[in-house]
Amino acid sequence: MKFMEIVSRITGFSVPVFGIQWNPSEAERAIARRVLAFLEDRRILYVPSEMEMPSHCVESVLRIREFLTSELGKLHSATDIAASLRAMRAACRKFLTTVDADDRAPIRYGSQPGHYASWVFNGAVGELRGVFGIHVAVLAAKHGLDVEDELASIIPAAVTEDE
Repeated sequence: MKFMEIVSRITGFSVPVFGIQWNPSEAERAIARRVLAFLEDRRILYVPSEMEMPSHCVESVLRIREFLTSELGKLHSATDIAASLRAMRAACRKFLTTVDADDRAPIRYGSQPGHYASWVFNGAVGELRGVFGIHVAVLAAKHGLDVEDELASIIPAAVTEDE
């Protein structure tokens, strides 16, 4: 998805993208680029959840959380990008708590399709994707970056005039 299409889906910013009031530093832009490139290869964020193995999803979320923590260490804590990375990391922790995955312990949810545990697992995946979709859009828009179509599928839809 191209940068301008992402920007058209985001509303509610008081600061124009790349406006006079705010210009992202090159270091922040590099971090945003690394984060988006990393997330583009995380299938849990966009592949239909019924195609995923729960244990692989947990491992992927753990890797995402570790990567975000590493990138946060390179930022000043008061930056907008740091706030987005912290929100995504919090979503990872909530996912792991919801599916009872204490770090690399075997997962108990989602192993039997149709069982209530798979509903819990799929709900946790959906919530994770929702949070990440918002922050992927913010990172891309604020730093002028394109997003691969698979990851862009979790960016919230544009509001039409009919709605």
